[in-house]
Amino acid sequence: MTQQGVRWTADQVLALAPDAASRKAGSKLGAAGPWSEAGSSDEGTVWGLCKGSGSKPYQTVIDIADAAGPAYKCSCPSRKFPCKHALGLLLLWAGGEGAVPRGPAPDWAEQWIAGRRQRAQEKSAAGAAGSAAGSGDPEAARRRAERRAVRITAGATELEQRLADLLRGGLAGAEQAGYGMWEETAARMVDAQAPGLAARVRELGSIPSSGPGWPVRLLEECALIHLLDQGWLRRERLPDGLASTVRSRIGLPAPADGPAIRDRWLVLAQYDTADARLTTRRIWLHGTDSGRTALLLSYGAAGRAPELALPVGLELEAEVSPYPGTGQLRAALGEQFAPPAPSAARPPGVTTEQAAARYGEALRDDPWLDSVPVTLDRVIPAQDGDSWQLADAEGDSALPLTASARSRPGLWRLVALSGGAPVKVFGECGHRGFTPLTAWPEGAGEAVRLC
Repeated sequence: MTQQGVRWTADQVLALAPDAASRKAGSKLGAAGPWSEAGSSDEGTVWGLCKGSGSKPYQTVIDIADAAGPAYKCSCPSRKFPCKHALGLLLLWAGGEGAVPRGPAPDWAEQWIAGRRQRAQEKSAAGAAGSAAGSGDPEAARRRAERRAVRITAGATELEQRLADLLRGGLAGAEQAGYGMWEETAARMVDAQAPGLAARVRELGSIPSSGPGWPVRLLEECALIHLLDQGWLRRERLPDGLASTVRSRIGLPAPADGPAIRDRWLVLAQYDTADARLTTRRIWLHGTDSGRTALLLSYGAAGRAPELALPVGLELEAEVSPYPGTGQLRAALGEQFAPPAPSAARPPGVTTEQAAARYGEALRDDPWLDSVPVTLDRVIPAQDGDSWQLADAEGDSALPLTASARSRPGLWRLVALSGGAPVKVFGECGHRGFTPLTAWPEGAGEAVRLC
């Protein structure tokens, strides 16, 4: 059990798996058969020996008391994280008291736990010392920032010229040019140290092949890039909050220096996106006391799961510090006061009309915002021709689902959960539609992951 005395569910354990193959393999090890000398402690440690293909069993130990998500160690050769043995042991622990009795940890598990505690203390002490010492030479940092601003300004000016050339030549030329033109432009933005501009330029390359209506979409995206360019070139005239948003969209790093907010944070959703270089994990939190929503981002190398893992339905008492920028929801996880534990709490919901209005209001602060997090109350998934939508159970409005949401298995989990009855759905609402991420039945029941 956790320190709150509540076990995780099997779904919450399987949400930690790095891929479908690990979920399947871990599920097979969630029974008592392969395990020996399994046990747990009141401090949140679970351990066990798992019989493998070698002469010696694998030693698996998990620290579930870590407020940033479980930490694992296994003597198996797997490079996946967590491995199937860690998932199987957690499933065994989640199944009940009998299979993983409480007791003293063996020496090999105790040594790992003691090492973690020592490193945590050293890291905390080093962090305190670093804060006291400041962030190095401020004059050198100021000169570096000035040099980078000059390079970004040159890049933004060049990008403005290229957009103007595109419009003078006609959008049809973009269809004939293919990806090469955009890749070369994006590389120029990377040289200008403006990764945010580079990413937006790369996205332009896929629009001409996106089907009917692509000239309109291309023109819209070019307009947003032009707006961002002009925002950077005239940033001194912008309000502080909007100027911070422009710097963030350009790709300039900034510390999460907002005032820390302590709350009991409910994990609403967690999902990964990946490209050739990076895996990005997005974790949405809802403050049960403050009512605020926060977004945690965690990164891992391509093909590897990010370290931070907070399965849906858990709640942790912690501080989060927001990043700068008007309307920005991204935050950094700070001091944690208790390990994550399952919770029956649910976020308050709104109607579909209120959700659309909330997105419109958010665009006033951040015109480049793709979507906002919203919880819809009492909506019913309904088919609309070849599309799907979430319709208000007590109104005559609805939100269409995004194309990506319609192609995921989560849509069918949502339809099955509803069965024609109203459900509560958390997701992202934007100009492309609504992407459902988590749902709850109208009555009692656990959160159901849809992503």
